Amino acid sequence: MYDRFQRLCPKKFFGTTDPFAEGLIQSLEVHFRFLNMGDAGRVWCATYMLRDDASLWWEGAEHGVDLATRTWVQFKNIFYEKYFTADIRERLKREFMTLHRGDTTVAEFVRKFDKGCDFLPRATEAPEKLRHFMDGLRPTIRRDVMMRRPADYAAATAYAFQAEHALKCIDFEMQRKWQQH
Repeated sequence: MYDRFQRLCPKKFFGTTDPFAEGLIQSLEVHFRFLNMGDAGRVWCATYMLRDDASLWWEGAEHGVDLATRTWVQFKNIFYEKYFTADIRERLKREFMTLHRGDTTVAEFVRKFDKGCDFLPRATEAPEKLRHFMDGLRPTIRRDVMMRRPADYAAATAYAFQAEHALKCIDFEMQRKWQQH
């Protein structure tokens, strides 16, 4: 099983305290689900991916820890205390609360929005998630989406992509007509 894990090539972690640390855990969890790996294997594989400063940190952190009984949740808590600290999570939560589409594409906004939902538990509740998503859309796209009265976040996302595409078509047509004159 561990050979298959290595061939999947999850990213190695060198010990930075930033959102990449949380991304590492999420990418590992994708691999673990694919391999149907239990707690002990998860902890072993995660520690195998630690390099440089992170490896040194784990050598110190694992003293007094029974790796045979260490659960994945316990490992994540220890890891997050060091590399995905409360102040980083709080900063990401604030960024999520003020997330607006701005000049980004709907696809980029949706990616940031979905990522941000992890930092604000209430944002995963259907009505709150839909409201927060709608509030972050650019007004022209929000108007188009609201007119279709989406029932949920998935529908609102689909409508936002459609509205963005329609606006691009309108912009293209206007530029074409302007260049003809």
